[in-house]
Amino acid sequence: MQKFSLSQKLRYRFDNLMSKGPIAMISLLGILSVLIVVIAGAVISLFHIAREGEEPMGFIESSWQSLMRALDSGAVGGDAGWEFRAVAFVVTLGGIFILSTLIGVLGNGIQNKLEELRKGRSVVIEKNHTLILGWSSKIFTIISELVIANENQKNPCVVILADRDKVEMEDEIRSKIDDLKNTRVICRSGIPNDMADLNIANPHSAKSIIVLAPEEGNADPLAIKTILAITNNPERRNEPYHIVAEIKEEKNLEVAKMVGKDEVELVLTDDIIARIMVQTSRQSGLSIVFHELMDFDGAEIYFKEEKVLTGKTYADTVMAYEDSAVIGLQYADGAVKINPSMNYTIQPGDKIIAITEDDNTMVVSKKKDYTISEKSIVSIISDTMISERILLLGWNKRAFTIIREMDNYVASGSYMKVVSSFDDDKSSILEVALDLKNIALEFQHADTTSREVIDQLDIASYSSVQMLCYKDNMDMQDADAQTLITLLHIRRVIEETGKDIKVVSEMLDIRNRDLAEVTKADDFIVSDKLISLLMSQVSENKYLMPVFSDLFSADGSEIYLKPVEDYVEPREQVNFYTVLESAARKGQTAIGYRIAANSHDSGKAYGVVLNPVKSKILKFTPNDRVIVLAES
Repeated sequence: MQKFSLSQKLRYRFDNLMSKGPIAMISLLGILSVLIVVIAGAVISLFHIAREGEEPMGFIESSWQSLMRALDSGAVGGDAGWEFRAVAFVVTLGGIFILSTLIGVLGNGIQNKLEELRKGRSVVIEKNHTLILGWSSKIFTIISELVIANENQKNPCVVILADRDKVEMEDEIRSKIDDLKNTRVICRSGIPNDMADLNIANPHSAKSIIVLAPEEGNADPLAIKTILAITNNPERRNEPYHIVAEIKEEKNLEVAKMVGKDEVELVLTDDIIARIMVQTSRQSGLSIVFHELMDFDGAEIYFKEEKVLTGKTYADTVMAYEDSAVIGLQYADGAVKINPSMNYTIQPGDKIIAITEDDNTMVVSKKKDYTISEKSIVSIISDTMISERILLLGWNKRAFTIIREMDNYVASGSYMKVVSSFDDDKSSILEVALDLKNIALEFQHADTTSREVIDQLDIASYSSVQMLCYKDNMDMQDADAQTLITLLHIRRVIEETGKDIKVVSEMLDIRNRDLAEVTKADDFIVSDKLISLLMSQVSENKYLMPVFSDLFSADGSEIYLKPVEDYVEPREQVNFYTVLESAARKGQTAIGYRIAANSHDSGKAYGVVLNPVKSKILKFTPNDRVIVLAES
């Protein structure tokens, strides 16, 4: 057995003491100080050492004098008598050593504490906060929306836990968001799917949790692990969590549902963006409607049980609000239905779903006479569908969903051409073509950034153009750059031909979206900003997820902008109650209108008016549109 010397043992114990941190060192210095003072006091009193011309001191007084010299090195200058000076000098040297060491220990301790705080590892002690787990470009839009939503809240807080440097996160948020208003944003560094790190952010006291998928790599497994770290945490709370999680691939949706069960609302990114691209490419102004519904700035969607409407029909309910637009119902069992049957009778426990300015503006009107102009109501139903020509430039996995979804909307005899710089998926495209009912699909392998290729495509012959990023073949910035070049070519052709063509393009990075955006409602750029808006909305109200899922789906009712002459006679003075009545007779719910004269004015939301005051007198022109919820 190895033997250790006394010096080795002392050094070992000293190292262990040092490793315990500043508190242990301060305690050791305190003990040394007491020993020096006591020993000096004992020597002075036992050997009757006194200052020249003074009587010897007792132990207490000697210890006090020693303490004064240990604390103040200048006190030794006034001492007389060499014996007393010698003891005082030793005590003073010991005091200088201890005090200087103490200053060093305290300085080092403060530095370590600041470094620890910089790492963002301290536990968050907040309640009812919104917790964001992970980091991506979506986070800035989400925070901005939550700031608006929290304006009427008391001491709101957003906590972010991500595998990034705390100070870098804070600096980036400050650079991207000018005014946080009354919302506090707290950043912590840690791995969201690690339970120990997760507990730093105090998820068990959060009112809602947003799980962001990483922008690169295999994102879905990490998101699922994070959900599991919350729901399967040994310290989890008894009440259900309210989790909103981002899933990129449909194949991982079922596993995520198994893990999160009823506690998680899953946002299938690729599927939703593909559906939005299809719907916005077919209807001018629809992109503005979606944006108005999904952000917190202006009217929002609220749920409210109205006992005074129990026993009334849905048609009666649509008319019941002066300045709120009813869009559907949440049944007593929690199921959501957008634009239900007009004959449905409101049951106890049913909630009205409406677009309104705030929760306190959703008030049942006492109006009995709606002043409906019967002579202005048009009874015809225009359901003629015309075949379309669609051009799809670029390719990624979302294209399969876009093609299949487009096939559900267009008339028989429609044509779609896919042009891609890569031909890796040519065989898959041809397989999809076999399953289509209404679309004849053609594939062309060509460089979509080439002006020559774009000019040969006869862009003016198409009713809509959609552009996808090559995110499966290149990194984010390169993919966005390719899409941007193609978009600029398309805009040039549209400007030269003078034809109005609906253009919908995809940008992966929100910053590139801002770079490419123009003030045209028919030139819409789909990006993760829409997903950010959706996740923000659902984080405030989990029941909004089935509402938006219904609106984005080809099944059930969707949002349409239909010609005003299908509802009321143009150029006649009518109120919006008249439009509501006309739409209700067709089994549709009217929620607004679009004025064609303002379709190029961004300051007037490109002519889109959602949730209008219903008694206000309107005078439509033949080119105006009525925004309705309908099945076709």
